Amino acid sequence: MADNRKKVEAVLKEFMLSNDALLKVSALLLQEFNNGLGANTHQTATVKMFPTFVRDVPDGSEKGKFLALDLGGTNFRVLSIDLDGEQFNMMNEIYEIPQSIMLGSGEQLFDHIAECLSHYLEQLGLTHRTLPLGFTFSFPCIQKGLTSALLVGWTKGFNCSGVQGEDVVQLLRAAVKRRKNVDIDVVAIVNDTTGTLMSCAHKNKECRVGLIVGTGTNACYMERLENVETWTGNHNPPKQVIINTEWGAFGDNRCLDFLRTSYDHQIDEVSLNKGKQLFEKMISGMYMGEIVRRILVKLADDGILFEGKLSEKFKIPYAFKTKYVSNVESDPKHKVNETMTVLQKMGITDGSQEDCEILKLVCVAVSTRAAHLVSAAVATILNKMKRPYTTVGVDGSVYRYHPHFKELMEKKIEELTDPNYKFDLMLSEDGSGRGAALVAAVAVRSAK
Repeated sequence: MADNRKKVEAVLKEFMLSNDALLKVSALLLQEFNNGLGANTHQTATVKMFPTFVRDVPDGSEKGKFLALDLGGTNFRVLSIDLDGEQFNMMNEIYEIPQSIMLGSGEQLFDHIAECLSHYLEQLGLTHRTLPLGFTFSFPCIQKGLTSALLVGWTKGFNCSGVQGEDVVQLLRAAVKRRKNVDIDVVAIVNDTTGTLMSCAHKNKECRVGLIVGTGTNACYMERLENVETWTGNHNPPKQVIINTEWGAFGDNRCLDFLRTSYDHQIDEVSLNKGKQLFEKMISGMYMGEIVRRILVKLADDGILFEGKLSEKFKIPYAFKTKYVSNVESDPKHKVNETMTVLQKMGITDGSQEDCEILKLVCVAVSTRAAHLVSAAVATILNKMKRPYTTVGVDGSVYRYHPHFKELMEKKIEELTDPNYKFDLMLSEDGSGRGAALVAAVAVRSAK
Protein backbone atom coordinates (compact mmCIF):
# COMPACT_ATOMS: atom_id res chain seq x y z
CA MET A 1 0.00 0.00 0.00
CA ALA A 2 2.77 2.44 0.96
CA ASP A 3 4.16 2.44 -2.55
CA ASN A 4 0.72 2.82 -4.16
CA ARG A 5 -0.27 5.44 -1.65
CA LYS A 6 2.74 7.55 -2.68
CA LYS A 7 1.68 7.28 -6.32
CA VAL A 8 -1.90 8.30 -5.46
CA GLU A 9 -0.65 11.24 -3.41
CA ALA A 10 1.50 12.34 -6.33
CA VAL A 11 -1.58 12.37 -8.59
CA LEU A 12 -3.64 14.26 -6.00
CA LYS A 13 -0.93 16.77 -5.08
CA GLU A 14 -2.28 19.44 -7.44
CA PHE A 15 -5.64 19.39 -5.59
CA MET A 16 -4.01 20.50 -2.34
CA LEU A 17 -4.13 24.30 -2.20
CA SER A 18 -1.92 26.16 0.26
CA ASN A 19 -3.20 29.26 2.05
CA ASP A 20 -0.87 31.30 -0.17
CA ALA A 21 -2.64 29.93 -3.24
CA LEU A 22 -6.05 30.59 -1.65
CA LEU A 23 -5.10 34.16 -0.70
CA LYS A 24 -4.11 34.65 -4.33
CA VAL A 25 -7.55 33.34 -5.37
CA SER A 26 -9.14 35.78 -2.92
CA ALA A 27 -7.13 38.75 -4.21
CA LEU A 28 -8.03 37.87 -7.81
CA LEU A 29 -11.71 37.54 -6.90
CA LEU A 30 -11.71 40.95 -5.17
CA GLN A 31 -10.29 42.43 -8.37
CA GLU A 32 -13.07 40.71 -10.35
CA PHE A 33 -15.73 41.99 -7.89
CA ASN A 34 -14.49 45.55 -8.38
CA ASN A 35 -14.48 45.10 -12.17
CA GLY A 36 -18.06 43.85 -12.04
CA LEU A 37 -19.18 46.81 -9.90
CA GLY A 38 -17.25 49.42 -11.90
CA ALA A 39 -19.07 51.53 -14.48
CA ASN A 40 -16.20 51.32 -17.00
CA THR A 41 -15.21 47.70 -16.38
CA HIS A 42 -18.60 45.97 -15.93
CA GLN A 43 -19.12 45.35 -19.65
CA THR A 44 -16.00 43.18 -19.96
CA ALA A 45 -15.99 41.76 -16.41
CA THR A 46 -16.32 37.98 -16.04
CA VAL A 47 -17.87 38.20 -12.55
CA LYS A 48 -20.91 40.34 -13.28
CA MET A 49 -22.01 41.59 -9.82
CA PHE A 50 -25.62 42.21 -10.85
CA PRO A 51 -27.70 44.48 -8.56
CA THR A 52 -30.84 42.56 -7.54
CA PHE A 53 -33.03 45.57 -6.59
CA VAL A 54 -33.63 43.90 -3.23
CA ARG A 55 -32.64 46.57 -0.76
CA ASP A 56 -33.84 45.34 2.58
CA VAL A 57 -34.10 42.20 4.68
CA PRO A 58 -37.41 41.31 6.38
CA ASP A 59 -38.15 43.46 9.45
CA GLY A 60 -40.77 41.17 10.99
CA SER A 61 -43.83 43.21 10.03
CA GLU A 62 -44.57 41.30 6.81
CA LYS A 63 -47.88 39.43 6.66
CA GLY A 64 -50.22 37.79 4.16
CA LYS A 65 -50.46 34.83 1.79
CA PHE A 66 -47.79 34.52 -0.89
CA LEU A 67 -46.85 32.13 -3.63
CA ALA A 68 -43.35 31.20 -4.73
CA LEU A 69 -41.99 29.36 -7.75
CA ASP A 70 -38.53 27.91 -7.56
CA LEU A 71 -36.68 26.89 -10.72
CA GLY A 72 -33.01 26.14 -10.38
CA GLY A 73 -32.30 22.57 -11.34
CA THR A 74 -33.99 19.42 -12.54
CA ASN A 75 -36.79 19.86 -10.02
CA PHE A 76 -39.18 22.73 -9.91
CA ARG A 77 -41.23 23.70 -6.88
CA VAL A 78 -44.42 25.61 -6.22
CA LEU A 79 -44.94 26.90 -2.68
CA SER A 80 -47.64 28.72 -0.80
CA ILE A 81 -46.65 30.61 2.33
CA ASP A 82 -48.73 32.26 5.03
CA LEU A 83 -46.67 34.91 6.73
CA ASP A 84 -47.37 36.77 9.92
CA GLY A 85 -44.23 38.50 11.17
CA GLU A 86 -41.89 35.85 12.55
CA GLN A 87 -44.49 33.11 12.06
CA PHE A 88 -44.91 31.35 8.76
CA ASN A 89 -46.67 28.32 7.44
CA MET A 90 -45.51 26.74 4.23
CA MET A 91 -46.67 24.04 1.85
CA ASN A 92 -44.99 22.98 -1.34
CA GLU A 93 -45.16 20.53 -4.20
CA ILE A 94 -42.20 19.32 -6.26
CA TYR A 95 -42.54 18.74 -10.00
CA GLU A 96 -39.96 17.21 -12.27
CA ILE A 97 -38.65 18.86 -15.41
CA PRO A 98 -38.05 16.19 -18.05
CA GLN A 99 -34.79 16.32 -20.02
CA SER A 100 -36.78 16.96 -23.21
CA ILE A 101 -38.14 20.19 -21.71
CA MET A 102 -34.72 21.24 -20.32
CA LEU A 103 -33.40 21.09 -23.88
CA GLY A 104 -36.60 22.11 -25.71
CA SER A 105 -38.07 25.55 -26.40
CA GLY A 106 -38.58 28.31 -23.85
CA GLU A 107 -42.29 28.23 -24.55
CA GLN A 108 -42.47 24.54 -23.61
CA LEU A 109 -40.57 25.23 -20.40
CA PHE A 110 -42.80 28.09 -19.26
CA ASP A 111 -45.97 26.25 -20.32
CA HIS A 112 -44.81 23.33 -18.16
CA ILE A 113 -44.24 25.72 -15.22
CA ALA A 114 -47.66 27.34 -15.69
CA GLU A 115 -49.29 23.92 -15.84
CA CYS A 116 -47.63 22.83 -12.56
CA LEU A 117 -48.67 26.12 -10.95
CA SER A 118 -52.28 25.75 -12.03
CA HIS A 119 -52.34 22.11 -10.87
CA TYR A 120 -51.04 23.23 -7.47
CA LEU A 121 -53.52 26.10 -7.08
CA GLU A 122 -56.42 23.81 -8.02
CA GLN A 123 -55.29 21.32 -5.36
CA LEU A 124 -55.34 24.07 -2.73
CA GLY A 125 -58.55 25.64 -4.01
CA LEU A 126 -56.80 28.97 -4.64
CA THR A 127 -57.65 29.49 -8.31
CA HIS A 128 -60.14 32.29 -7.51
CA ARG A 129 -57.54 34.56 -5.84
CA THR A 130 -54.76 36.66 -7.33
CA LEU A 131 -51.82 36.22 -5.00
CA PRO A 132 -48.45 38.01 -4.98
CA LEU A 133 -45.78 35.66 -6.27
CA GLY A 134 -42.02 35.57 -5.84
CA PHE A 135 -40.15 33.73 -8.60
CA THR A 136 -36.78 32.16 -7.82
CA PHE A 137 -34.95 31.73 -11.11
CA SER A 138 -31.43 30.46 -10.46
CA PHE A 139 -29.65 31.25 -13.70
CA PRO A 140 -27.47 34.26 -14.56
CA CYS A 141 -29.74 37.24 -15.27
CA ILE A 142 -29.42 40.97 -15.74
CA GLN A 143 -32.08 42.51 -13.55
CA LYS A 144 -33.82 45.61 -14.83
CA GLY A 145 -35.95 45.91 -11.71
CA LEU A 146 -37.57 43.77 -9.05
CA THR A 147 -39.94 42.23 -11.66
CA SER A 148 -37.74 42.15 -14.72
CA ALA A 149 -34.79 39.87 -15.45
CA LEU A 150 -33.12 39.04 -18.76
CA LEU A 151 -31.47 35.63 -19.02
CA VAL A 152 -27.75 35.97 -19.78
CA GLY A 153 -27.22 32.29 -20.53
CA TRP A 154 -28.33 28.86 -19.37
CA THR A 155 -26.24 26.77 -16.93
CA LYS A 156 -26.71 23.47 -15.03
CA GLY A 157 -27.72 21.38 -18.04
CA PHE A 158 -30.53 23.62 -19.32
CA ASN A 159 -30.49 24.83 -22.90
CA CYS A 160 -34.00 26.04 -23.82
CA SER A 161 -34.19 27.96 -27.07
CA GLY A 162 -35.63 31.46 -27.35
CA VAL A 163 -35.01 32.54 -23.74
CA GLN A 164 -31.52 34.06 -23.75
CA GLY A 165 -31.79 37.86 -23.69
CA GLU A 166 -35.53 37.67 -22.94
CA ASP A 167 -37.34 38.78 -19.80
CA VAL A 168 -38.24 35.58 -17.95
CA VAL A 169 -40.99 37.30 -15.94
CA GLN A 170 -42.73 38.24 -19.20
CA LEU A 171 -42.36 34.67 -20.46
CA LEU A 172 -43.89 33.35 -17.24
CA ARG A 173 -46.77 35.85 -17.36
CA ALA A 174 -47.48 34.98 -21.00
CA ALA A 175 -47.56 31.25 -20.22
CA VAL A 176 -49.94 31.83 -17.30
CA LYS A 177 -52.17 33.95 -19.56
CA ARG A 178 -52.32 31.17 -22.17
CA ARG A 179 -53.84 28.84 -19.56
CA LYS A 180 -56.64 31.30 -18.62
CA ASN A 181 -57.48 29.38 -15.41
CA VAL A 182 -55.09 31.05 -12.96
CA ASP A 183 -54.07 34.59 -12.22
CA ILE A 184 -50.86 35.62 -10.52
CA ASP A 185 -49.12 38.86 -9.72
CA VAL A 186 -45.33 38.46 -10.04
CA VAL A 187 -43.98 41.02 -7.56
CA ALA A 188 -40.36 39.88 -7.46
CA ILE A 189 -37.90 37.72 -9.31
CA VAL A 190 -34.90 36.56 -7.31
CA ASN A 191 -31.95 34.31 -7.67
CA ASP A 192 -31.54 31.37 -5.24
CA THR A 193 -28.67 33.12 -3.42
CA THR A 194 -30.89 36.13 -2.67
CA GLY A 195 -33.65 33.77 -1.57
CA THR A 196 -31.22 32.06 0.80
CA LEU A 197 -30.04 35.38 2.25
CA MET A 198 -33.62 36.57 2.80
CA SER A 199 -34.78 33.29 4.26
CA CYS A 200 -31.94 33.25 6.82
CA ALA A 201 -32.34 36.97 7.57
CA HIS A 202 -35.97 36.28 8.52
CA LYS A 203 -34.63 34.25 11.45
CA ASN A 204 -31.27 35.92 11.96
CA LYS A 205 -31.03 39.68 11.65
CA GLU A 206 -27.28 39.66 10.97
CA CYS A 207 -27.50 37.62 7.76
CA ARG A 208 -26.00 39.65 4.88
CA VAL A 209 -24.51 36.92 2.65
CA GLY A 210 -26.33 34.16 0.75
CA LEU A 211 -24.28 31.24 -0.54
CA ILE A 212 -25.19 28.24 -2.70
CA VAL A 213 -23.03 25.15 -2.98
CA GLY A 214 -25.23 22.66 -4.82
CA THR A 215 -25.65 21.75 -8.48
CA GLY A 216 -23.95 25.10 -9.09
CA THR A 217 -22.27 27.66 -6.86
CA ASN A 218 -22.95 31.36 -6.42
CA ALA A 219 -23.21 34.00 -3.72
CA CYS A 220 -24.83 37.34 -3.04
CA TYR A 221 -24.26 39.93 -0.33
CA MET A 222 -25.50 43.33 0.82
CA GLU A 223 -23.36 46.07 -0.75
CA ARG A 224 -23.29 49.81 0.00
CA LEU A 225 -24.79 51.66 -2.94
CA GLU A 226 -21.80 54.02 -3.24
CA ASN A 227 -19.74 50.99 -4.35
CA VAL A 228 -22.22 50.03 -7.10
CA GLU A 229 -21.25 52.20 -10.05
CA THR A 230 -23.58 50.27 -12.35
CA TRP A 231 -26.68 51.37 -10.38
CA THR A 232 -29.09 53.19 -12.69
CA GLY A 233 -31.92 53.29 -10.21
CA ASN A 234 -34.63 55.77 -9.46
CA HIS A 235 -34.81 59.20 -7.88
CA ASN A 236 -35.05 57.59 -4.46
CA PRO A 237 -31.93 55.41 -4.30
CA PRO A 238 -31.51 53.00 -1.37
CA LYS A 239 -28.38 53.06 0.81
CA GLN A 240 -27.69 49.42 0.03
CA VAL A 241 -28.66 46.69 -2.39
CA ILE A 242 -28.10 42.94 -2.59
CA ILE A 243 -25.52 42.12 -5.27
CA ASN A 244 -25.73 38.78 -7.07
CA THR A 245 -22.05 38.09 -7.77
CA GLU A 246 -22.47 35.23 -10.32
CA TRP A 247 -19.05 34.04 -9.17
CA GLY A 248 -19.45 30.69 -10.97
CA ALA A 249 -17.90 32.51 -13.95
CA PHE A 250 -14.79 33.51 -11.96
CA GLY A 251 -11.78 32.36 -13.99
CA ASP A 252 -13.53 32.47 -17.36
CA ASN A 253 -10.86 35.05 -18.30
CA ARG A 254 -8.22 32.39 -17.52
CA CYS A 255 -7.00 34.06 -14.30
CA LEU A 256 -7.40 30.76 -12.40
CA ASP A 257 -5.51 28.61 -14.89
CA PHE A 258 -2.58 28.43 -12.43
CA LEU A 259 -4.61 26.01 -10.29
CA ARG A 260 -6.81 24.20 -12.79
CA THR A 261 -5.81 20.55 -13.26
CA SER A 262 -5.88 18.39 -16.37
CA TYR A 263 -9.16 16.91 -15.02
CA ASP A 264 -10.73 20.38 -14.84
CA HIS A 265 -9.69 20.98 -18.45
CA GLN A 266 -11.18 17.64 -19.57
CA ILE A 267 -14.51 18.34 -17.88
CA ASP A 268 -14.72 21.78 -19.45
CA GLU A 269 -13.85 20.42 -22.92
CA VAL A 270 -16.89 18.14 -23.05
CA SER A 271 -19.35 20.41 -21.20
CA LEU A 272 -22.44 22.12 -22.68
CA ASN A 273 -20.90 25.52 -21.91
CA LYS A 274 -17.22 25.13 -22.75
CA GLY A 275 -14.98 27.87 -21.36
CA LYS A 276 -17.75 29.13 -19.07
CA GLN A 277 -18.39 28.82 -15.30
CA LEU A 278 -14.84 27.57 -14.69
CA PHE A 279 -14.86 28.30 -10.94
CA GLU A 280 -18.17 26.46 -10.61
CA LYS A 281 -16.77 23.47 -12.48
CA MET A 282 -14.11 22.99 -9.77
CA ILE A 283 -16.63 23.12 -6.94
CA SER A 284 -20.22 22.27 -7.58
CA GLY A 285 -22.23 19.09 -7.29
CA MET A 286 -22.80 18.97 -11.02
CA TYR A 287 -19.11 18.18 -11.59
CA MET A 288 -17.54 16.92 -8.35
CA GLY A 289 -18.41 13.24 -8.88
CA GLU A 290 -17.16 13.40 -12.46
CA ILE A 291 -13.78 14.84 -11.39
CA VAL A 292 -13.46 11.92 -8.96
CA ARG A 293 -14.42 9.40 -11.66
CA ARG A 294 -11.81 10.74 -14.08
CA ILE A 295 -9.05 10.51 -11.45
CA LEU A 296 -10.09 6.92 -10.62
CA VAL A 297 -10.00 5.96 -14.31
CA LYS A 298 -6.45 7.35 -14.52
CA LEU A 299 -5.38 5.43 -11.39
CA ALA A 300 -6.88 2.20 -12.76
CA ASP A 301 -5.20 2.74 -16.13
CA ASP A 302 -1.91 3.13 -14.23
CA GLY A 303 -2.56 -0.19 -12.49
CA ILE A 304 -2.77 1.44 -9.04
CA LEU A 305 -6.50 0.80 -8.53
CA PHE A 306 -8.70 -2.32 -8.96
CA GLU A 307 -5.59 -4.16 -10.27
CA GLY A 308 -6.05 -2.12 -13.43
CA LYS A 309 -9.50 -3.55 -14.19
CA LEU A 310 -12.39 -1.08 -14.52
CA SER A 311 -16.08 -1.94 -14.59
CA GLU A 312 -18.08 -0.75 -17.61
CA LYS A 313 -19.98 1.59 -15.32
CA PHE A 314 -16.80 3.45 -14.42
CA LYS A 315 -16.27 4.26 -18.10
CA ILE A 316 -19.55 6.19 -18.36
CA PRO A 317 -19.21 9.96 -17.92
CA TYR A 318 -21.10 11.25 -14.86
CA ALA A 319 -21.92 7.70 -13.66
CA PHE A 320 -20.05 8.41 -10.41
CA LYS A 321 -22.54 10.67 -8.67
CA THR A 322 -21.51 13.51 -6.39
CA LYS A 323 -23.60 12.03 -3.58
CA TYR A 324 -21.25 9.02 -3.69
CA VAL A 325 -18.45 11.39 -2.59
CA SER A 326 -20.49 12.24 0.52
CA ASN A 327 -21.23 8.53 1.10
CA VAL A 328 -17.57 7.52 0.88
CA GLU A 329 -16.46 10.31 3.19
CA SER A 330 -19.03 9.42 5.82
CA ASP A 331 -17.12 6.20 6.55
CA PRO A 332 -15.13 6.54 9.82
CA LYS A 333 -11.36 6.07 9.64
CA HIS A 334 -10.37 2.54 8.49
CA LYS A 335 -14.04 1.56 7.99
CA VAL A 336 -15.18 1.00 4.42
CA ASN A 337 -18.85 -0.06 4.60
CA GLU A 338 -20.27 2.91 2.68
CA THR A 339 -17.32 2.86 0.28
CA MET A 340 -17.93 -0.81 -0.53
CA THR A 341 -21.60 -0.05 -1.22
CA VAL A 342 -20.61 2.74 -3.61
CA LEU A 343 -18.16 0.45 -5.42
CA GLN A 344 -20.89 -2.18 -5.81
CA LYS A 345 -23.18 0.45 -7.35
CA MET A 346 -20.33 1.19 -9.76
CA GLY A 347 -20.07 -2.49 -10.70
CA ILE A 348 -16.94 -3.35 -8.67
CA THR A 349 -17.74 -6.37 -6.49
CA ASP A 350 -14.23 -7.40 -5.46
CA GLY A 351 -12.75 -4.09 -4.33
CA SER A 352 -9.94 -4.54 -1.78
CA GLN A 353 -9.43 -2.60 1.45
CA GLU A 354 -6.65 -0.73 -0.37
CA ASP A 355 -8.99 0.17 -3.26
CA CYS A 356 -11.42 1.60 -0.73
CA GLU A 357 -8.71 3.63 1.00
CA ILE A 358 -7.56 5.03 -2.35
CA LEU A 359 -11.12 5.92 -3.36
CA LYS A 360 -11.49 7.75 -0.06
CA LEU A 361 -8.25 9.69 -0.62
CA VAL A 362 -9.49 10.82 -4.03
CA CYS A 363 -12.90 11.91 -2.72
CA VAL A 364 -11.31 13.83 0.15
CA ALA A 365 -8.90 15.61 -2.18
CA VAL A 366 -11.63 16.75 -4.58
CA SER A 367 -14.21 17.79 -1.99
CA THR A 368 -11.64 19.54 0.23
CA ARG A 369 -10.41 21.57 -2.72
CA ALA A 370 -14.02 22.56 -3.44
CA ALA A 371 -14.61 23.58 0.18
CA HIS A 372 -11.36 25.59 0.29
CA LEU A 373 -12.09 27.43 -2.97
CA VAL A 374 -15.56 28.40 -1.73
CA SER A 375 -14.01 29.47 1.58
CA ALA A 376 -11.54 31.77 -0.18
CA ALA A 377 -14.46 33.33 -2.03
CA VAL A 378 -16.57 33.81 1.14
CA ALA A 379 -13.54 35.33 2.91
CA THR A 380 -13.26 37.81 0.03
CA ILE A 381 -16.81 39.01 0.70
CA LEU A 382 -16.36 39.21 4.49
CA ASN A 383 -13.12 41.17 4.08
CA LYS A 384 -14.84 43.50 1.62
CA MET A 385 -17.89 44.14 3.81
CA LYS A 386 -15.82 44.81 6.96
CA ARG A 387 -18.72 44.02 9.32
CA PRO A 388 -17.79 43.05 12.91
CA TYR A 389 -20.17 40.08 12.68
CA THR A 390 -22.02 38.53 9.75
CA THR A 391 -24.18 35.46 9.36
CA VAL A 392 -23.69 33.66 6.05
CA GLY A 393 -26.85 31.82 4.93
CA VAL A 394 -25.95 28.65 3.02
CA ASP A 395 -27.99 26.25 0.92
CA GLY A 396 -27.32 23.56 -1.66
CA SER A 397 -26.99 19.79 -1.72
CA VAL A 398 -23.18 19.65 -1.46
CA TYR A 399 -23.09 21.81 1.67
CA ARG A 400 -26.15 20.14 3.14
CA TYR A 401 -25.19 16.48 2.66
CA HIS A 402 -21.41 16.31 2.62
CA PRO A 403 -20.31 15.16 6.10
CA HIS A 404 -17.34 17.57 6.48
CA PHE A 405 -18.03 20.50 4.17
CA LYS A 406 -19.24 22.85 6.88
CA GLU A 407 -16.30 22.29 9.25
CA LEU A 408 -13.79 22.52 6.38
CA MET A 409 -15.31 25.86 5.42
CA GLU A 410 -15.51 27.27 8.95
CA LYS A 411 -11.84 26.52 9.59
CA LYS A 412 -10.61 27.84 6.25
CA ILE A 413 -12.75 31.01 6.13
CA GLU A 414 -11.40 31.87 9.57
CA GLU A 415 -7.82 31.43 8.36
CA LEU A 416 -8.41 33.69 5.33
CA THR A 417 -10.54 36.43 6.93
CA ASP A 418 -9.34 39.44 8.92
CA PRO A 419 -9.75 38.40 12.60
CA ASN A 420 -11.83 41.56 13.26
CA TYR A 421 -14.65 40.19 11.11
CA LYS A 422 -16.45 37.33 12.85
CA PHE A 423 -18.94 35.11 11.04
CA ASP A 424 -21.23 32.12 11.35
CA LEU A 425 -22.48 29.73 8.69
CA MET A 426 -26.22 29.09 8.93
CA LEU A 427 -27.91 26.30 6.97
CA SER A 428 -30.90 27.73 5.18
CA GLU A 429 -34.18 25.99 5.84
CA ASP A 430 -35.53 25.93 2.33
CA GLY A 431 -34.03 29.20 1.25
CA SER A 432 -34.79 29.55 -2.35
CA GLY A 433 -38.53 29.00 -2.09
CA ARG A 434 -39.30 30.75 1.14
CA GLY A 435 -36.84 33.53 0.33
CA ALA A 436 -38.72 34.37 -2.87
CA ALA A 437 -41.95 34.72 -0.89
CA LEU A 438 -40.13 36.91 1.66
CA VAL A 439 -38.77 39.16 -1.09
CA ALA A 440 -42.33 39.38 -2.41
CA ALA A 441 -43.55 40.23 1.13
CA VAL A 442 -40.91 42.94 1.63
CA ALA A 443 -41.80 44.34 -1.81
CA VAL A 444 -45.49 44.48 -0.92
CA ARG A 445 -44.62 46.08 2.44
CA SER A 446 -42.32 48.68 0.82
CA ALA A 447 -44.95 49.58 -1.80
CA LYS A 448 -47.48 50.51 0.86
